[in-house]
Amino acid sequence: MSTHAKVDNVHTRRIAEFVSGLTYDAVPQDVRERIKLLILDSLGCALYGARTPWCEILQATLSGIDDTRSTTIWGTDMRLSSPHAALVNGTQVQGFELDDVHRQGVLHVGAVTLPSLIAVTETGAPLSGKDFLAAAVAGYEIGPRVGMCMGQEHIGQGWHSGATLGVFSAAAGAARALGLDPEQTIHALGIAGTQSAGLMAAQFGAMVKRMHAGRSSQSGLYGALLAQRGFTGIIDVFEAPYGGFCTTFSRSTDRFNMEELSAGLGERFETMRISLKFYSCVGSNHTTLDAIRAMQDRRPFAINELEKIVVHGSQVTVDHVGWEYRPEGLTSAQLNLPFCVATLLLEDDVFVDQFKPEVVHDEARIALSRKVQVVHDPAITALGSKFRHKVRVELFLKDGYHDEETREAPRGSEQSFATADEIVEKFRKLASKVMKADQQQQVIDLVLGMDDVDDMAKLPRAMQVR
Repeated sequence: MSTHAKVDNVHTRRIAEFVSGLTYDAVPQDVRERIKLLILDSLGCALYGARTPWCEILQATLSGIDDTRSTTIWGTDMRLSSPHAALVNGTQVQGFELDDVHRQGVLHVGAVTLPSLIAVTETGAPLSGKDFLAAAVAGYEIGPRVGMCMGQEHIGQGWHSGATLGVFSAAAGAARALGLDPEQTIHALGIAGTQSAGLMAAQFGAMVKRMHAGRSSQSGLYGALLAQRGFTGIIDVFEAPYGGFCTTFSRSTDRFNMEELSAGLGERFETMRISLKFYSCVGSNHTTLDAIRAMQDRRPFAINELEKIVVHGSQVTVDHVGWEYRPEGLTSAQLNLPFCVATLLLEDDVFVDQFKPEVVHDEARIALSRKVQVVHDPAITALGSKFRHKVRVELFLKDGYHDEETREAPRGSEQSFATADEIVEKFRKLASKVMKADQQQQVIDLVLGMDDVDDMAKLPRAMQVR
C-alpha cells in the first residue's frame, strides 16, 4: 500500500510481522510449556466465573438478543455469536480476581487473549494445537509490551489498563489464528486500538469492571475479523502524533517509550513474566498478603494484639488499592488492600470462599481494615513500573513488638512461578464448581497436550457443561 511510505508505523509494522509470522517451531520449549499452564489457569478462572452474578446477567441479557448459536460460553450449556461469546468468556476469566497478570505491563493477559482466540477455533477452519499455541503466544506477547510502553502513569491517570491495552493482545491472537498477513494484521491492530476504553473508577464496586476484559477481547476479535474482509484501521495506531494510542492515552510524550513496543520480539518472551494468582483479589495486594504471612510465621499474634499495619508502596499502589474501604460491592472488597489484609487476618486465606456477598458489609472486617494504613514511598515509585508491586510492610503490636517485611513479587510470580501440580490443583478447585472430575481431566489433557491435538475446537466443546 503506497500510503505506508508516508507514515511512520515502524513499531506497528514490526508487531504485525511478528504476529503474522510466528510459528510453533519459533517458540522456545520453555515458553511452550509455560503458555499451556497459563492457559489452563485462565480457563479454570473462567469456569468459576460462569456462576457469578455479573456473568449470569451478561449471559441472560445477550442470549435474549442474540439468536446465533455458534460459540460456546464456557462452563454453561449456552452458545452465542462469536463476539458476544468473547465478551462473556472474557468477563468470566476476569470475573473473580483470580486470573493472571503481567505486572510491569499491568495486564490480565489470558482474559483478553483466549476468548477471541478460542472463538476462532469454533467458527473458522480447523486450527491445530500447534497453531493455536503460536497464536496464543502472539497475543500474550503484544499486550504486555504496550503496557510497558505506556508505563505506570497510564493506570495512574485513571485508565483501566486491562481494558485499554487488552485489545491488542486479543487482536494479535485472533489475527494469527485466522492466518492474516502482515498488512491485514496492521489493520486488525488499528481497528482494535480505536476501540480501547476503560475507566479505573469502575473498581469502586461496579460490576462493569469485570466486563472490561470481555469488551477488549470482543474488540480485538472484531478487529481481526473485519481486517480479514478488507476493512481498514489506523495503520499507525501507536505512532500517530495526533490521536494515536500512545499520545492519546498518555499526558505527554515523556510518559511513554515506544521502543518497548517491539524490543526483543521473538527473542525475549514476555510470556515468561506473567504471574498467577493464589489470592482472589487484585494483583497489587498479593505482595502485602505474602509479607504478612511471613511475619505471622515469625511471631503469631491474635487480632486483639494488633496496633496497626503500615504498608509502604508505590504511588500506583496507594491510588489503586490503598483507599479507605467503602462497602459498595464485591469488586470494591476484592480490590481494597486494607479489606483484604483484614480478610487474611480473620479468615487465614483470601480465596473464593472468603468473598461471599455478605462480607461486603462485614463490620469486623471493616473495623480491622481501619488499622491498615497504605502510604506512599517515593523510593519505590522511583524504581518504575517493574517494581510497582514492591512493598515494605510494618507490623506494630500493642505490647511494643515491631516487625517488617519487604516483598518485590508474590508467590506465583515469574520470580517464584507455581509448579504444574499447583496450577492443576487450582484449576480443579475452581472447575469443580461447574463440572465433574472426568470432564475436568478432559480439559486438562487437551490444554497440556495441545501439541498433538488436530483440531482445537475440541477445547471449547470440552468446557461446555453437559
